Order: sequence, then structure tokens, then C-alpha cells
Amino acid sequence: MSMNNSSNVFLDATPSHPNRFQVNVINESHESSTAADGNHDPPHYEETSFVDEAQKRLRISFRLGNQELYDNFHQNGETDKTDAGFHAYDSHTNTYYLQTFGHNTMDAVPKIDYYRNTGSISGAKMNRPSLYDIHEQLAKNVAVTSGSTDRVANGDGMTGEEQTENKEEDPNAGTVKFGWVKGVLVRCMLNIWGVMLFIRLSWIVGEAGIGLGVIIIGLSVVVTTLTGISMSAICTNGVVRGGGAYYLISRSLGPEFGGSIGLIFAFANAVAVAMYVVGFAETVVDLLAESNSMMVDKTNDIRIIGSITVVILLGISVAGMEWEAKAQVILLVILLIAIANFFIGTVIPSNHEKKSKGFFNYQASIFAENFGPNFTEGEGFFSVFAIFFPAATGILAGANISGDLEDPQDAIPRGTMLAILITTVAYIGVAVCVGASVVRDATGNVNDTIISGMSCNGSAACGLGYDFSRCLNQRCSYGLMNNFQVMSMVSGFGPLITAGIFSATLSSALASLVSAPKVFQALCKDNIYKALQFFAKGYGKNNEPLRGYILTFIIAIAFILIAELNTIAPIISNFFLASYALINFSCFHASYAKSPGWRPAYGIYNMWVSLFGAILCCGVMFVINWWAAVITYVIEFFLYIYVTYKKPDVNWGSSTQALSYVSALDNALELTTVEDHVKNFRPQCIVLTGGPMTRPALLDITHAFTKNSGLCICCEVYVGPRKECVKEMNSSMAKKQAWLLKNKIKAFYTAVAADCFRDGVRSLLQASGLGRMKPNTMVIGFKKNWRKAPSAEIENYVGIIHDAFDFEIGVVIVRISQGFDISQVLQVQDELEKLEQERLALEATIKNNESEEGSKGIRGLFKKAGKLNIIKQVPKKDSGINTIQSMHVGEFNQRLVEASTQFKKKQGKGTIDVWWLFDDGGLTLLIPYILTLRKKWKDCKLRIYVGGKINRIEEEKIAMASLLSKFRIKFADIHIIGDINIKPNKESWKFFEEMIEPYCLHESCKDLTTAEKLKRETPWKITDSELEAFKEKSYRQVRLNELLQEHSRAANLIVLSLPVARKATISDILYMAWLEILTKNLPPVLLVRGNHKNVLTFYS
Repeated sequence: MSMNNSSNVFLDATPSHPNRFQVNVINESHESSTAADGNHDPPHYEETSFVDEAQKRLRISFRLGNQELYDNFHQNGETDKTDAGFHAYDSHTNTYYLQTFGHNTMDAVPKIDYYRNTGSISGAKMNRPSLYDIHEQLAKNVAVTSGSTDRVANGDGMTGEEQTENKEEDPNAGTVKFGWVKGVLVRCMLNIWGVMLFIRLSWIVGEAGIGLGVIIIGLSVVVTTLTGISMSAICTNGVVRGGGAYYLISRSLGPEFGGSIGLIFAFANAVAVAMYVVGFAETVVDLLAESNSMMVDKTNDIRIIGSITVVILLGISVAGMEWEAKAQVILLVILLIAIANFFIGTVIPSNHEKKSKGFFNYQASIFAENFGPNFTEGEGFFSVFAIFFPAATGILAGANISGDLEDPQDAIPRGTMLAILITTVAYIGVAVCVGASVVRDATGNVNDTIISGMSCNGSAACGLGYDFSRCLNQRCSYGLMNNFQVMSMVSGFGPLITAGIFSATLSSALASLVSAPKVFQALCKDNIYKALQFFAKGYGKNNEPLRGYILTFIIAIAFILIAELNTIAPIISNFFLASYALINFSCFHASYAKSPGWRPAYGIYNMWVSLFGAILCCGVMFVINWWAAVITYVIEFFLYIYVTYKKPDVNWGSSTQALSYVSALDNALELTTVEDHVKNFRPQCIVLTGGPMTRPALLDITHAFTKNSGLCICCEVYVGPRKECVKEMNSSMAKKQAWLLKNKIKAFYTAVAADCFRDGVRSLLQASGLGRMKPNTMVIGFKKNWRKAPSAEIENYVGIIHDAFDFEIGVVIVRISQGFDISQVLQVQDELEKLEQERLALEATIKNNESEEGSKGIRGLFKKAGKLNIIKQVPKKDSGINTIQSMHVGEFNQRLVEASTQFKKKQGKGTIDVWWLFDDGGLTLLIPYILTLRKKWKDCKLRIYVGGKINRIEEEKIAMASLLSKFRIKFADIHIIGDINIKPNKESWKFFEEMIEPYCLHESCKDLTTAEKLKRETPWKITDSELEAFKEKSYRQVRLNELLQEHSRAANLIVLSLPVARKATISDILYMAWLEILTKNLPPVLLVRGNHKNVLTFYS
């Protein structure tokens, strides 16, 4: 069978084997057109078909030439709807062909609405059928109607009434959205073309020369271009919302970086408003000074004009983005005219006055003279670069209003990169033109011409008939080095350059005035800084941040009134550079993390180039001003630490998360290559807590010796019908892991569904963990109700201990007097919380209806309450808390609640008594030692109890002290117990016999036939032969309890060697009786048994 991969054919016109996975539609003309197509048929694959021969002609054959037919059938990714009748297996009605792939199924076809976020402003999120919906057996009583079928097929299960009820207005209706030209290109060009173009570029060329001047411009452009490329990659890796640089950085690197840079970036934009306005005010004041029209003095005039200007700009901004955009276009037109005016002026023949000021039109001699540098005292390449670089900034002007763009993913890369190109050409063009036509120094005196026979210093001006040699000895007022108004002099019409200066300053101020509130609003909406939530509110159809505008206005006015921005200006430039650095680093970090979610549509980027851009930005920060760079880093570091400490409840899928995963995976894989060593042993526990909140004390004591040192996995086994168990397990996984995080417990949660408890635990013991991070210790609570429990439960409980030993996993059994399970208390609390919420909701509803009329009011109340599900029947519970609604909090089992928190409290001065009776590898000793390192247990001393011979107590005490010192384990005392193996007193033994009496078979008192019958019927009971065979061991457990009562009654915690029951030899009931009598009436007890492999060593 050959395969035809022609792109012109998607489906065969007449397949020999009909395919049920086709969308069939009646279209005779289409079939005839495809039949006439001369293309070769694609291959046919044999498969079972449920379509009869009459339906072979009914299908869509999608070819490149038939796009119109396809578009007519599918509009906006949705199938056309019909009101025709429908039957589940009716293949002749139109609705049949509207189902997914042409047959009755709930499976949904791919659709963008399934991938939207909840609350998306670009469209409503739809929910596709869950795996449960399409995997489980379909209910027999489901009736399929024509009106609902296509909604189900497309994942929208709402009825028509619900759709009407939930229908919302289009959030984008009436909003003003900008394209890439007006929204990005215009703004970036205006922001990049600043005052520097008109009043500083000529000075830079005079100092650095044309060659180094172009290099300075090029180096600045390299920084902005690399940042633009990185920003373009980030912007095209998903939908971009409002917030500009803050949004890009926070969604890439997470809230810690985004929150820190977002705040200082918004502040920098607010202060930049003041900087640009003061630049405008200074130009106006200079014009007033020339005409002797000063109002007060220079400083106060700047304050007055600056304040008035900011008020006017604020009015334009508050009027709406549409008005602001129109103002920007007008300002750009003025700016372009001013630049064109300069270039025209360079070709207009110079007059005597302009020549005396150094302008001679284009001259090769001037170009050659000005090509090299001529730095004055105190200036150098980097100082000149530091002065020029702020002129190249402004590339984020378009990104900062990303929320107001029609298509930010397309507009930001296209507009920003084109703006960088255009402005770079303009800067280089102006630099070359001014360098080729104006000399460095000129006197401005029209009489400084060269007379015949007069000696000349050989300068370019000298060759052109002017003698400016006195500028070598004294400072002149004109030329590239001395006159900041060179462009105005060169231009064809000087006032247009002044208008260009006004346009550049006002447009930059206006852009910053809009950017700061937009970025600040996005930051506040994310609620990273809770105190700033007030500024998140937006107004009007464009969600304008009016509160942010007012705050920006206040900040701008404050800095305008200072009227001295030379100190703050370097810090602002560094704030912008810090943003650029993080944008570049975001692109690098996202690429380095290798997340499958990093798929930018803008492919012209490289991770290492982005990293170079980030390093370059950091270097430029120090070149511009080292102390401002240090201040920037200190502020950013402080905000980073603050946000990290607060841990905002957000999850943006940042590259930091992706890199954490990659690092964890790499470390886990690397760990598998390293053999285990006894020095690195740590308890890695699997804790059978059930839901972690139901047995908090069991989790707390385990967490005490695993926190920051070992693995802790809380496990739950769901027993019952698999379908219900799996559904409940899947729905509660995230909730229970979240509970661990909320309570700052460093543990994992996992669960399994099984037919019985033991099978589930067995699965957990075998499959839990990853590589070397696998559990080596199982922690369980003592089964307090074993005497009332069915024999199967006891068999399962003892069985999991046997299973753990089979898998060479240590066992820790924890017993406290009140037990661990507080699930009943939690049920009561949950019910009371629900009732309290319903009561508050009902009170709120009553309060809202107080103003309504009597008859209408009471009916409306119950109607509304019913709608809100406030009035409802509380179902009866079978758990013995049927009257839970009337219970009071004080009726809880307070002792149980207090016992569940006992390990959360500081233990105070006391002892941990370690009864190390059997050598299990050292786990019985290691766990209490780790506990003494914890803050809550550090005041407790270790007392060691070991068994020994009564005639060798001192020798064995010395030997044990020597062993502990070699293990470097501090202890308060060592006790050698020499009377462990004597018989217990009669009262204790009698209590033990009475305890096991109901479970004894007493077969020796019965005839052989009856005894055999009883063994078959109750195999779990203790036989007389078993009791006699293990009488000495039973004596030992009872005797140990007496010794524990005598020596450790006042201990904070007892750690005791766990007796091991030999499989198929000791019955489960007898073993439980041993554990019961061993730990009865004692403080909290840990019964510990390691896997008999060394966990302690005295070797270095």
C-alpha cells in the first residue's frame, strides 16, 4: 500500500471503505467537483464501518480548493444548528451530521473556548466533557434532545434557561482598542525620540566624534534590540494582558520578581513624568528669559509651568485612551516635521551668521575632523555613553498599555522592533549630518574671517575662511561642544525645533503618565501587596485606573516642586534598565527551564543572547551611575524578600516553577547513581494518617523527626466500590495537599483505592517514593478499638506490619491515650460552619429585603433564599450525629481535640525515655535523638534503658555509655534493667488473662471433633497450645509494662523496641494483646523496630 502525502488532498472523494469517523453532509455539487479533480486518490485503510452504502456520498471532503464550502459549514469553529428532530441513531436527519465525527458521542472537538481561563475577557470559558463523563457507562434514562445535542458535543451542558440566566454582556463592547501603529509604534517612537535628540546629540558628537558617537548609539541600540527580541518572544508565548513589563516579568519569573520590579517600574514611570515636564518647563522658561517675561524667578517659574502642564496632561489622560492616542499622533506629526526641518536645513546654503556659529553645510574636511573623539576634561567614552543612553529607552511604552491593544501578541513585537529601527536610523542620521556640517568650536563673531596672508591653525574652519583659533585658549559659545541649540541653528526654521522639543517632552510625559497607572493597576489587581488593593479598581468602558492617575499626579507634582532632578534621574534610568535586564533574563530562564509550555511564535531569539542582554543591562546600570545601580538592587532585593515571605496565593506557571521541576528531576536522577551510605541515612516515612487532617497528632510526631531531614508521605486508603472510591479520591487530592501546605507541614499526600485496607497499604509500601527517595519506615497509629473490631480488620492491621517487614521497611507504632482519629469532631465543625454561613447569608438576604413591601417582601425573601440554596433540608447522617445542627461547640470531645494538638506544643523540660531492648540497627535510638534537635523537644533529655544481667549492671552500663559516645549521642542517664525476665505480679497477669479471655479457643477442654470444628470456624482465636508456647513472651510484655510504669510514668515520650510476631506462628489477636498490655496507661509511646540494617555508625 503506497501513501500519498499530497497536501492537496485531505480525504478521498470516493473511499472504498466508508469511515465512521467522518462528518457527513449532503452535497452533490461538491462530489461532482471532486470527481473531476485529477489528483491521485490517497491510500485507504481497512477498518470496520457502520455506514451503509447509501451514505458513501454524504461527507465533507476538505480540499484546498473547497475552503468556501468548509467555511459555510463551520462558522467560527461552531457547527450550524438545526431544529429538526433527532434520534440517537438517526443517520438521515441533519442533526446526526452535526455530532462529533458524525455519530452520537459526548466527545468534544477541539475548540479555543475550552482553553480559556475562567473570567477571560476575550470570551466565555466552556467546559469540555470530563473523562468521567465519556468513560463511565451512560445512564439508560438519558434522553437526547435536538436542542441539547450539539451543546453536549461541544462541552456546554447548560440548558437554555441557564444560558439566559448566565448570559453576560460582551466585556469588550464599547472599549477602545489600538492596533500596532497607534498603540505601539507611535508611542515607542515618541518615547525614544526625547529631548536628547535636539539638545544633547550634537554635544555627544562633538565629544566622541562621529565614529565613537555612532558606536555609542549602536551600543545603546544593542541593549534595546536584545530587550525587544526577548520581549517579543515572551509576548508571543500566550495571551498578554494589561500590565506591560510587570505582566511579562511576573508571568515568566513569578510574583517575587514581578512584584518587586513592578512596583519600582511604576514608580519610575511616575517620576519620569516629572522629569519630562521639568524638561519642557525649562525650555519655556528659557524662552521667557529671552523676552524678559519671567514671572518670579527661574526655579519657581519651572514649578508653576510644570504644575500647570501636569494638570493639562492629567485631563487628557483621564478623558480616555482615545483622546490620549489622538494627542500622541498630533505630537508625533510635530516631531516628524521638526526632524525633517533639521535635515532640510543642512542643505540650505549657510549664511555669514550661521558660518560664524560653525555651520558650513556638508564638508568633507569637517567630517574628517569630527570623525575622531575630542573629549574635554572629565569626560570619556562611558561618561558620554551614560548621558546618551536614556535617549534610547522608551521601548516599553507600547507594552505598558498591553491591555488596551487589539492583539498584543502581534502589536508589541512588530511595533517595538520597527520603532527601534526607525529611531536608530534617525539618531545615526542626525549624528552624521550634524558632525559633517558643524565644527566643534566657533566664536559666533562674523568678523572672525581669515584675511589673506594671515596664518591659520589648519582646522577645517580655517580652510573654509574662518579663524576660531582663540577657542583653544578660551571657552567659546558656539559649535558642537558649546551650543546645545545647534539643531535649531542648522534647521530651516528654528521655531519648529522648539516645537519638536515641546512635542518630545510632552509626548514622553504623556506616555509615562498613562503607563504608570496601568502598570500599577495590574500589580494591585494581582493582590501581591495587599495594602495597595485600593488602586486596583477601574472605571468606565476601558477600565481606566483613575485612582492610579491621581497617585501618579501627586508623585509627579511632588518631584516637580523639587525642581532639581539631577540626583533622581540616574536612579530612574537604572529602574528602567533593571526592567530590561529582567525581561532578558525572563526569556533566558524560560528557555533554560525547557518547559513544554514555552512555545513563542516569535522565533528570532536565542536564550544565550537573552542572557547576554541581561548581563549587558546590568553592566550599563553601573556605567551610568554605580551608586544608583546599588540603590536599585537593594530596593529590588528588599521587595523580592518581602514578596517571598508573604507568599502570594497565585500560580502563573512561571519558568521558576519549571526550573524547580527540572532541578528536582535532575537531582533525583543524580541521586540514583549514588549508593546509600549509613552516614546519610534519614527516616523516610510513609504515615498512614488517612486524610492528614483526621489524625493530626500522628502526623505531627512524624513530622517532628522528618522535617527538613527526611521524606514524609501521608497516605490514605479508600476501601469500597472502586468507582465511588476513585471519584472521591481524585476530588480530594488537591484539597488535602493544600491542607498540608496551609499548615506548613513539609509532607506529601497520596492515596490509593483498593478492595481492602491491607492491599492498599501493600501497594503504597511498594510504589511510593521516587528513586532513592523511597520510604524506609512505616508509621501507624495504634488500633485502640481492636477488641471491638471485626477479625478481618485486626488481620489487616497486623498484616500490614508483616508486609512492611517483608519489604524490609521499619515500623513505628504510635499510641496516645485519647487516640488519633478526630474525624467526628471535624464533621461537627464542618456542619456548624455551614450552618453559620447559611445563617449569615440568610441575615444578609433579610437585610437586603427590609425595604421591600410586606406581601411582596416575604415571598421575595423565600424565593431568593431558595435560589441561593439558603433554605435546604440537611440530610440525615448514619454516623450518630443526626442532631448535629443543634450541637454547640462546647459539646465537642475537648480531651480528644487537646490530645490531637499535644505534639504542636513546646514540650518543656522533661525526658524522652528510650527503651532500647533489641538491636534493630539503631532506628530506636536515632528517632529520639533527632527529636531532641527540634525546637519543641530541645529541652528534653534522653534517658536510655537497656536490658542486662543483674550481676553485670556496671560493666554493661559502661559499655553502653562507650557505644553512645562513639555514636556522638548525648544522654542524661543510662539504666540497665536486669529483672525484665522475671514473672509479672499476679494482678498484672490476671488483667492480661481477662483481656484475652474472650478470644481464647480453650480447645483442650473440649473433645477433638469439637475442637477441630472451632478452629475451622474461628481460626483467629488464640489456641491453648499457642498461649502455652509463648507464655514467656507474654510474661515479658506484662513485666515490661510494670517496669515502664515504674521508671517512665512521668516521661514526655517513651520510645520502645517493638516486639516482632513471627508469621504464621503468633495469632493476630495475641500480638495485639501484647501491644495493648505493653503500652497501657503510659505517656505517648513510640514502638519502633528498624529493618535491622545499620542506621548509626561511629566511623567518620
